[in-house]
Amino acid sequence: MPNVRKGVNRPEKKSSFAIVILFFTVAVFAIATGIAGGFFFWTLSDLPKIEILEEYYPSESSLVYSAKGDVLAEFYVERRIFIPGSRIPDHVKEAFIAVEDARFYKHHGIDFIRIVGALIQDIKAGAFVQGGSTITQQLAKMLFLKPERSIKRKIKEAALSIQIEKHYTKDEILALYLNQAYFGARAYGIESASQTYFGKTAEHISIAEAALLAALPKAPSKYSPYKNPKKALKRRNYAIGRLLHNKFINSREYRSAISEPIPTTIHRRKYRAPYFVEHIRNDLEKKYGDNLYTEGLKIYTSLDYRMQEIAENAVENGIKEIEKRRRDGIQAALLAVERKSGKIKALVGGNDFWDTQFNRALQAKRQPGSAFKPIVYLTALNQGFISEDLIIDNEVTYTGKNERDLWTPQNYNKEFNGEVKLITALARSLNAATVCLADIVGIENVIKTAREIGIRSKVLPYLPSALGASDMTLPDLVYAYGVLSHGKSISPVFYEKVTNRDGLILEETIYNQKEILDAGVVIEMKDILRAVILEGTGRKAKSLNRVVYGKTGTTNDYTDAWFIGFDDNIILGVWVGRDNHTPIGKKETGASAALPIWIEFMKNI
Repeated sequence: MPNVRKGVNRPEKKSSFAIVILFFTVAVFAIATGIAGGFFFWTLSDLPKIEILEEYYPSESSLVYSAKGDVLAEFYVERRIFIPGSRIPDHVKEAFIAVEDARFYKHHGIDFIRIVGALIQDIKAGAFVQGGSTITQQLAKMLFLKPERSIKRKIKEAALSIQIEKHYTKDEILALYLNQAYFGARAYGIESASQTYFGKTAEHISIAEAALLAALPKAPSKYSPYKNPKKALKRRNYAIGRLLHNKFINSREYRSAISEPIPTTIHRRKYRAPYFVEHIRNDLEKKYGDNLYTEGLKIYTSLDYRMQEIAENAVENGIKEIEKRRRDGIQAALLAVERKSGKIKALVGGNDFWDTQFNRALQAKRQPGSAFKPIVYLTALNQGFISEDLIIDNEVTYTGKNERDLWTPQNYNKEFNGEVKLITALARSLNAATVCLADIVGIENVIKTAREIGIRSKVLPYLPSALGASDMTLPDLVYAYGVLSHGKSISPVFYEKVTNRDGLILEETIYNQKEILDAGVVIEMKDILRAVILEGTGRKAKSLNRVVYGKTGTTNDYTDAWFIGFDDNIILGVWVGRDNHTPIGKKETGASAALPIWIEFMKNI
């Protein structure tokens, strides 16, 4: 009997134990499933909404254009120029597919076949040597996720990739990726990368060039052709091999691509017309803040880049000629303005922007010397004088700020001429006659006239101001001479409009002009300024063989040299001097130092 009971009880114990094990296993599985489910739910609970891509705009460079469409500069944090997918050549797209995701058009955001293959390679190598992320996953990571290594991020990346594939076509995804990717050298997006590495647009790069760009996103610094040319070449050739392997190119194209050298020179865009562009940047930054560097604005300026190049050459040549006869350290500034509109067509703020960014064309305040004298004569014309009227050019002593402050103006040649016509006095730049005229018309009226024609700098209420003893800027004089040329007010115009990335106008220049001078006064004034060229201190300008008008200016001890003048189209001002206010050199007058630069510009435009 005991044997029978023993035989009967043994299966009962085993059955109970099995039930316990099964219960425990189910419980553990249920708990694990719950934890896993909870983890997935928690991970995906704050998943970004794919719909925000409908309103997504990547950070994009703002571009500055000349009046004729030349790109003068880019403003950016990330150098990116958006390019539609339709403008990206097939061989460029194929290079990235071959390198990054050969099954791009076959999967739905996650490539399980590639994941398994990558896992096998990693196991064989004993390290992470091959990634399994698709282009869609990389896009999801770039747009929505932080660059952290975690299971949570990979789950989010996969979920986002599936959603992206549901909402967008493959071509749209690829275009987004190519515009978003970072290529090193501060280049974001395929268009900026093409310009940075090859100096051309993405539409014009070769198969080999496309392969190099496709090789970069994995490790832009490691595979930089500038930092590691051997690694860059090897990686590029690998990319070309992938193109052949995936039958995107044939053997002949492969051999041709392999033989191309990699780039050795980076194509960073320096400002063209740097003094002009830097002024624009400072002005627009006050209005648009950081958006100037991220929102892809288009700034259409007034500048004529052909004239700008002529201006820069004229300044460079003029300084070289002066420094042949004088010690180094000469600076010059030039401002060319369209006569009727006020648009700035050329601007040079010094002999080297990259050495010093101080803009002498806009910021420097210097004594204008005799270049201010036409305002004295204009005041007289407004009071009824005519150019043939006589004034006295004699040695006369005047009181200054007080009765003890005596001052006797001298002419350049130390001689006096008695009675002279107004037109002769200005043409020959006679100081004594000009002060006599200022005393007659009243220095306070001269100051009023200066204000009316656009002089913004303060003109001191003393007779020496009639000879240009009050500091002012080059634009003060250039725009004042603009009024002398046609009698209407004009204001500086640096840019004509600003648009956003979609082409909508954010601001546009409106031209408001009003009559300042009587037409008869303008005719008289032009006759006087023409006499400066025909028989006065500006005689060198006769070499232009066309009608021009203007006035020289020279300050005490030859510290500043000026020539301001105009023809029917352009008002042009030139200043020459030293930043430390020491003399340029003996006999370096407006006619000898500034006028040659003025003539070279006017001759070549």
